[in-house]
Amino acid sequence: MNPFHVRKIAQELGLTLSQVEAVAGLLKDGSTIPFIARYRKEATGMLDEVVVTSIRDRAKQLDELDKRRAVVLESIEKQGKLTPELKERIEKAVAITEIEDLYLPYKPKRRTRGMIAKEKGLEPLAVEIFKQDLAFDPFKEAVKYIDLEKELGTAELVLAGCRDIIAEGVNESADARAEVRDLFLKKGVFQSKVIKGKEAEGEKFKDYFAWEEPVAAAPSHRVLAARRGEKETFLLLRICVSEIEALKLLRPRFVKANHSPSAVQVELAVDDGYKRLMAPSIENEVRLITKEKADEEAIKTFANNLKQLLMAPPLGPRMVMAVDPGIRTGCKVTCLDPQGKLLEYQTIYLQQGEAREREAAETVKFLFKKHNIEVVAIGNGTASRETEAFVRKLGLKDVKVMMVNESGASYYSASEVARKEFPDLDVSVRGAVSIGRRLQDPLAELVKLDPKNIGVGQYQHDVDQTRLKDSLDDVTISCVNQVGVDINTASRELLMYVSGVGPGLALAIVEYRNQKGPFKTRHDMGNVPRFSVKTFEQAAGFLRVIGGENVLDASAVHPESYGVVEKMAGDLGCNIRELMTNEKLRQHIDLKKYVTETVGMPTLRDIINELARPGRDPRAKFEFVQFKDGINTIDDLQIDMILPGVVTNIIDFGCFVDLGVHQDGLVHISEMSDRFVKHPSDVVKLHQKVTVRVKDIDLKRKRIALSMKTK
Repeated sequence: MNPFHVRKIAQELGLTLSQVEAVAGLLKDGSTIPFIARYRKEATGMLDEVVVTSIRDRAKQLDELDKRRAVVLESIEKQGKLTPELKERIEKAVAITEIEDLYLPYKPKRRTRGMIAKEKGLEPLAVEIFKQDLAFDPFKEAVKYIDLEKELGTAELVLAGCRDIIAEGVNESADARAEVRDLFLKKGVFQSKVIKGKEAEGEKFKDYFAWEEPVAAAPSHRVLAARRGEKETFLLLRICVSEIEALKLLRPRFVKANHSPSAVQVELAVDDGYKRLMAPSIENEVRLITKEKADEEAIKTFANNLKQLLMAPPLGPRMVMAVDPGIRTGCKVTCLDPQGKLLEYQTIYLQQGEAREREAAETVKFLFKKHNIEVVAIGNGTASRETEAFVRKLGLKDVKVMMVNESGASYYSASEVARKEFPDLDVSVRGAVSIGRRLQDPLAELVKLDPKNIGVGQYQHDVDQTRLKDSLDDVTISCVNQVGVDINTASRELLMYVSGVGPGLALAIVEYRNQKGPFKTRHDMGNVPRFSVKTFEQAAGFLRVIGGENVLDASAVHPESYGVVEKMAGDLGCNIRELMTNEKLRQHIDLKKYVTETVGMPTLRDIINELARPGRDPRAKFEFVQFKDGINTIDDLQIDMILPGVVTNIIDFGCFVDLGVHQDGLVHISEMSDRFVKHPSDVVKLHQKVTVRVKDIDLKRKRIALSMKTK
């Protein structure tokens, strides 16, 4: 990494140079972020994934800045206009906007009014006018440039051409642009209004029909909402600043206070340059800046939600009946074994007469007995509460019924992944299978979906899609490797997120497993085609072999550290299995004895913790949730009703709560607590059970306002 970049990143993140250099070196060598954070703590000084990711991302930004800097310098040099002073300013620039401002006068552009004036030979006169000498008479000199062939028939036309040249110079002044940009960012105001005649059609943007908010204070969700309204042609959106304030900044910079005839011309040019050129240009830049900031906040919110969703407590290996509710086409009922394998499926019909309901009851009871069902998972879509009530009244003993958020299940059921696994099944049956598996292990099932379709985002389709994908991929990779993966049962979609693996190798692992049978040891991974030594280094600690020949293969202890564990066991006169099951033996281990140049105390502590709880799942314990009986639709709600609910989505301005009525209610950030709440994530987590009060019901727009306040 560039030494300047190392120093800058270390300074910005409060790290040592050696920490940044170590991370940069490991990344360059092909190491992944989970591997670096988990197995290279000595090298990095125990940096976690968040910091390692920050180093990677900032280094990428600085590299891109340097690439743009090089392009700009080369372009100006080819024009023969690169002075030592300009070169120094570009080389010292620390932001892309600064580089672009310096490049603007030399940037190839379409033919402008200033260019046309220069072509007519007016540049020398414009230069003289800009000097603003008291003795210089611009009108008298302008007469000399009158030329009918050049469409300069009067002195005023000549002066107008000179003002065009000066106006463009004002607009292209890097320092002036920086000052005006700062004004827009600090004192600019977003203003949106509805396009006349689109009030009814654009009703969902009603809050923005006459919206004003300072640029510096506008939260990301409102910026993105207004931009969406503009994109869908319901709103007109502007960023406005006081023209008087802007000109107060610009005039002293360019206009001399001698009130000369030339100064009057320059002032006219400055005003025109701001209104016609600079203001629209800076407004567009600030729109982009605020969009990027809003994207960053929205992506951060989405990433936090996705992490909580992927790390949701798993039910675990239980016999599950999963139901995708339906009225006209019936409910698809599937039975899954503890590993999520589809055993059987049936279709039952509810709300279609007593005869069909009796038949449905007999079918469900038969399936329960046949497959020893322990838990029923019901998708929370249409007819879900009615289906839940039906199952509960069957009187099935010792059976838990759970409502499962089915957001994205329809995307999965129609996906290539689902078609390959169940080519002969109807999409609704595939959806039911996904609902059941999502309860058994949310992480293993949700990795099969594009995160944008899971339903926990905030304007996710409006933000920069490349940045969004990169961020969500980072989250998914982090979660998968934090939990660990059973190499003998994991799907290709889960395996591909393991450190160092990827889609191609994941498929090769599954194919090898299908042909050769289950892996018996971690070292068998080396027999998979293209599973290199480097891949083994990166992946082995996160891939588990459960019930294999070596007990350590089921743990997060990396094979590179097996020798250390063997030495510990040997020194205590026991085998590794005894060391893992006997806490008293582990208490006799003096870790200092095992410190080497490559294995330090952080790794040794991790090894001891892992020996105590090998392959432990970091996810929380699963809890069953039940909604209030008799509250099945939004029509059943009443103001001030107190209800149990489950948090389904967290956004910057509050959280959405599932009440079991097919329409999530919103708890605004101002209603989340009796105390001040800086951000909703400080108060709630996804899947958290909460108690809410119904504050308002808008049946027309299907909106439910809720409160978590106690007062």
